[in-house]
Order: sequence, then structure tokens, then C-alpha cells
Amino acid sequence: MSLELNKEFGSIITRLISKENLSRSEAERAFVMVLNNQVTDMQQGAFLAALTAKGETDREVAGAWDAIYNLDTVHVELDIGIQAVDNSGTGMDTFKTFNISTAASIIAAAGKVHMARHGARAITSVCGTVDMAQALGVDVECSADIVGASIEKSGIGLFNGMSPNIHPMALGRILSQIYFGSTLNIAASLANPALPSTGVRGVYSMGMIQPVARVMKEIGYKSAIVLHGCIKGSDLGMDEASVCGITHCARIFNDGSIKEFVIDPEKLGIGLKNPEELVPEKDIEKEAKRFAALIAGRDSTARKDAAILNAGLIFLAADRVDSLESGIEKAADLLDSGMALKTLEKWVTSQNSDPGSGLKKLHSLMP
Repeated sequence: MSLELNKEFGSIITRLISKENLSRSEAERAFVMVLNNQVTDMQQGAFLAALTAKGETDREVAGAWDAIYNLDTVHVELDIGIQAVDNSGTGMDTFKTFNISTAASIIAAAGKVHMARHGARAITSVCGTVDMAQALGVDVECSADIVGASIEKSGIGLFNGMSPNIHPMALGRILSQIYFGSTLNIAASLANPALPSTGVRGVYSMGMIQPVARVMKEIGYKSAIVLHGCIKGSDLGMDEASVCGITHCARIFNDGSIKEFVIDPEKLGIGLKNPEELVPEKDIEKEAKRFAALIAGRDSTARKDAAILNAGLIFLAADRVDSLESGIEKAADLLDSGMALKTLEKWVTSQNSDPGSGLKKLHSLMP
């Protein structure tokens, strides 16, 4: 590591501490140095902390995305005509739920939405997106091409954001050492190998809704919903649409406009749920069994309400329904009819080097 680069990087940190914003190209250069491990670990941590404490601008997040997507992401091209849709969160939220986004994505895939997911293992939660997929029998360490084929065949695939098969240089190294929400979490969650143009994105704070929406628009999203869910009577929040309080959202439309709206579960007829009902089991195997029961249509608790609300938002963002209410109804029908379970089985079979073993693992979770 050269002294000159560390001095240059130190001056960037000083600017951030002084609340000075970086341009998109300056942010990209700084993140290139982080990804290439060209500066000390202490400098890297200080940079991420200073940028987070200042508050990231949309240009700074876009610069981080430029570095990650161009330098450290394997690119995948899907068949022509497939509209890739992503549904994931930044993590680092203050209230940890079961893996709502995975449940919602499976339901949406059952409704013929091609879900190109991009997630990570647990860092601050009990079980992350990758952990849950693995517990269900999905091969999470496969190549990006296998994930792409799964999206085409089963309607859903998951790119492991901490795997060298997806991000070969440094992303897993860095994310595994960060225990606070940072620009890197936001930008990394957007560095999807399939480069979807439609998505639902959960963020860890209300203040990140508009910046992330602007970044998504900047990097090519044509239709998307960015959201942060609240818990009534609490300062805690989640990177999912909430059935425990108001969800604040910003929607990107095809004409490039961004409009804010809120979701009130009580006005939707869902009612206000106890947040404790959404807390995951401490044991991944127990949690996987509960998750499988939900997808099999054997759960009528707040978990089901959370899953169909978030799936309804995917249908809305993908322009498959005219209203959120219609999306929720469509999601409930897919869950109750057994189509979601069939889609999960197809996913386990398609994204797997050993489909038989994967299905055996999945079926062992269900009595």
C-alpha cells in the first residue's frame, strides 16, 4: 500500500468529516481503492463511517455502485423478453424480521414475475437471504450462469452477494466485517449481475428513501418502489413493508418521475400486527420449517400478511396490477392455491448442482 494513496484517501476522509460531498467520479475512485484494498483497513473503516455519518448523497451512492458493478460484479444476460425484477433490502435495519423478502419473491415468481434476487448472508440478523435459501435446499454457492438459468426456468434465482462466484474481488471481505449501515450496503445491494430495471428496495432508514430512489433511477431502473417500514409506537424500523405501522415509500415511474406515498395496513384491511410475530426463530432449521409452512399455505399469522403485502408491492412495481389492493389479493391467491410451493420446488431444482438432494432437504422441512 503506497503512502501517496493513503494520503490521498485520508484527504477524502477529512472532507467527509467536514460534511463536504463527493462527486460521483470522486466517490467511484474512493470505492475502487477500497475494493482493491489499496489503503489500510483503518482508513477503509474510517471512510465508510465518515460517509455514513455525513449522510450519503445520491451521487456518492451511484459512485459506489459504479465501482462495485464495473469492477467486482460478474455480469449475466437473460433471454430477450425477460423483465428482470429484484426485491431486496439493504439490511442493517433496527428491527429484525423473518425473511419477508424471500417469501414475497417466491410468491411473485409464482405469479410469473421473473425474480432476479441479489442478497447476502446474515450480518446483523438471525438469518439472511442467502442463509434461508440454503436452508431450503437452494445451491447458494453456484455460478452466476446457473442463477441466470434458474431465473429463466423457475422464475426466480438468487445471486449470493458475498460469494466470489458473483463478486470475485472484495465485496464479501468487506461486508463480513461491517456491523453498521453504510453506503456500501446500499450500493452493493444494487449491484445485481442481471441488471434489473424493475425492483422493490427496502432501506434501513427513512432518510435513505429518496437518495436510493434517485440512484436507482440514475443507474437504469424504470419502475421501482423504495421503502422503509415503521413500527407504531416505536423508533425501530425495517427494510420491508410493515404490517406493524406505516410504510414510507417512493415510487419511480416509467416517465422518470418519483412520487412519495405511504402504506397503512389498517386502511388496507390487514390490521395492525404485533411485531413480535415477525421475529425469526433463533435456530435456522426451526426458522426454515416455519418458512416452508408459510410457503405451503399453512400459516395464517402476521407472517402471511407481511408476505402478501410485500408480494403485492412487487406486482405493483412490475405493472402486473393496477393497485396495491389487487396485488395483495393476487399474492394471497397464489399462496393459498399451492402455486407458491410449486415455485419454491422449481427454484430448488433449477438452482442446484444436485437437484435431488436439494428437494430432499426442502421436503424434510415439511411434515
